[in-house]
Amino acid sequence: MPLTTTRISPDWPCQVKTPGSYDWERSATRWLRELVPARYAGYPALIRHPVLLARHAQIQVQHEIRVARTALQTARADLPRLGLHEAAIEHTIKLYAAEVLQLQHIARSVRAVTEALAERGTAGR
Repeated sequence: MPLTTTRISPDWPCQVKTPGSYDWERSATRWLRELVPARYAGYPALIRHPVLLARHAQIQVQHEIRVARTALQTARADLPRLGLHEAAIEHTIKLYAAEVLQLQHIARSVRAVTEALAERGTAGR
């Protein structure tokens, strides 16, 4: 019988095992640690409580989305002043746009993992 009723969404990260399977929490923690700065990944509270690590990863990814959006929104005005040619500016704008989309996907994945971890935590009470 599965340990959780969480359905795997299309956003579930391939690096994380299915909730309820053997060692899935460890795979989730390993993946989440890759999303936060190294100094946070070593804090004992975040290691002991994967749901706290997931919360911090959510915040981290949201900040990264804001940074990428700001870079995208200001690129056309700021980059010419740095002496970049139009082709480099256009390439950079496409890069930032792709990064925003990738980060949004990661944010959805982190939410799915967070929900599964939180459900595991409440099921064990």
